Amino acid sequence: MLNTRSARMLTRYNAWADKLLFDAVAALPPGAATQERPTLFKTMVRTLNHNYLIDVIWQAHLEGREHGHPRRDVVLHPELADLWTAQQAANAWFMDWSDAQTEKTLNDDVHFTLIGGNKGVMTRGEILLHVVTHHSYHRGWVADLFFQVPVQPPTMDLPVFRRLVPEWG
Repeated sequence: MLNTRSARMLTRYNAWADKLLFDAVAALPPGAATQERPTLFKTMVRTLNHNYLIDVIWQAHLEGREHGHPRRDVVLHPELADLWTAQQAANAWFMDWSDAQTEKTLNDDVHFTLIGGNKGVMTRGEILLHVVTHHSYHRGWVADLFFQVPVQPPTMDLPVFRRLVPEWG
């Protein structure tokens, strides 16, 4: 179970780690972020698009509305700069959302339908935890692709965030 402080901290961590990764991807040699590689989403940018798309979908679930996306591999923003702008807006939404939560609302059930048609129910806190762990999971995929460039990826772990960002340390 998440409490309100943990929810706020996790949304800030997620935004912080996304910034590190997007900055690192933007600094790669030209074409490296869009070069096709042996991974499910084919490129770094497409993998980051997947993270953003899943944010949009779960935001819709939290707001109790349809998201309108029939697949999880839709590329909403093929250009890294446009994707970063959209991702920052999504991260800001989740931070604002977490600021508005109470212990009670974090434990409220949200009913939803997954893209494949399966029905589900999770608490708001569980949804947030899924969004953050989903980001971490796929940031790891992108970090692994850095080694094919070859470039060292940034360190985006939660303990590093807690150490480097004073209000959460």
